[in-house]
Amino acid sequence: MGINMTNIILCGGSGTRLWPISRSLMPKQFIKLFDDKSLFQLTLERNQSTCENHLVVSNTEQYFLALDQIEELDKKTKSTFLLEPIGRNTAPAIALACMSLDRDEVVLVTPSDHLIKDESSYTKVIDRAMELAKNGDLVTFGIEPEFAEIGFGYIEADGEEVKSFKEKPDKTTAQQYVDAGNYYWNSGMFCFKAGIFLDELEKYSNDIYNASLKAYNSINSENLMRIDMDAMKAIPEQSIDYAVMEHSSRVKVVASKIGWSDLGSFDALSEEYPKDSNGNTQDEKLIAMNSKDNFVYSSDRVVALADVDDLIVVDTADALLISKKGNSQQVKSIVAELKTRKSNLHNIHLTAHRPWGTYTILEESENYKIKRIVVKSGKRLSLQKHYHRSEHWIVVSGTALVTIGEKQTLIKPNESTYIPIGEIHRLENPGKVDVVLIEAQVGSYLGEDDIIRLDDDFERI
Repeated sequence: MGINMTNIILCGGSGTRLWPISRSLMPKQFIKLFDDKSLFQLTLERNQSTCENHLVVSNTEQYFLALDQIEELDKKTKSTFLLEPIGRNTAPAIALACMSLDRDEVVLVTPSDHLIKDESSYTKVIDRAMELAKNGDLVTFGIEPEFAEIGFGYIEADGEEVKSFKEKPDKTTAQQYVDAGNYYWNSGMFCFKAGIFLDELEKYSNDIYNASLKAYNSINSENLMRIDMDAMKAIPEQSIDYAVMEHSSRVKVVASKIGWSDLGSFDALSEEYPKDSNGNTQDEKLIAMNSKDNFVYSSDRVVALADVDDLIVVDTADALLISKKGNSQQVKSIVAELKTRKSNLHNIHLTAHRPWGTYTILEESENYKIKRIVVKSGKRLSLQKHYHRSEHWIVVSGTALVTIGEKQTLIKPNESTYIPIGEIHRLENPGKVDVVLIEAQVGSYLGEDDIIRLDDDFERI
């Protein structure tokens, strides 16, 4: 098939059901879960052969993660970005993306966090979807159900005609759907002409269409399309299914048996990892004594199990999750509790990714914090100051250009500098290799929001 589609990649999810691996600022689509590649990168690679262009719909924080991971692929991927200051669900996201394209452009809308293992079958269903889309149909992809899943919506079909969309059912109803043989899991993937979708959106959800068009008209750059916050807030929040697909007479479904998983829980993730002879996750860091059918994910530490079965154990540097298999949907409740406790554990890992590099919290107490900071070649932090803390920087490797007040200094390995409270400063890497330094913060308040940015290359506030 010719390469003449645009892949709209929806990248805004926070992946809370895979906490503590996934956090708001490093959600599951960017975690390298398979062969040192993220689900976002696998999505790009999978659609490379059928889509010449990729249009990534993301929030501002995730833009830099996506950009870095595209660059890592070392391919000439043609990508543009549409940045939403806040999410308003899939209907506005897709509408804004389609407004930036030619009306006759066929688009393939895909989430960024799904796993598809049968790429040969995937290519065939994309071919069929494209044929239907060229004829003016709105195509959805129905996953042939393998069991009675209550976590998905269902599509009732008569061949390729859609009879109805069903909400997430209870167990009995889900089993009836599977037994009937003409129901599919709703995958959240779509294919259609941009103009046809916009026409149907205007027809069935005129308020969303008009507010999205107003928001789109607030964009002042074609290369990096940023939506105005007030205009985005004015768009009603709605999914594409409610806004269009459940009302339109143009909807078709393509049956898809493609090795699909939305990896929406640790139970789903556990099915995708190799297992040893006792059904435990195959991992050299796992010691399992008289234990079977356990899913264990550990980034660093050795995990030892004794006389336990059917557990989910997820160990990260700052949080440990233990759950019974079959109950991992409860993770969303844990994340809600963390928010109630005003903990930041739902939001960020000890290692945080920034557009200029990363920082890792090595130690933290009431009045001091120690970080390892990595600044990528050619990048610099914002020109900034702090009201509540001073900072000591010790360069470990690379050469840092440090601005303190009016003075600029090159700091080399094993050299250090000091930034007093309230002093304007900046850290920059003018060299070809990463700058690695240790930062010691001392003060009465050490939160990340104690940053007053005076100038920033990445247009952060």
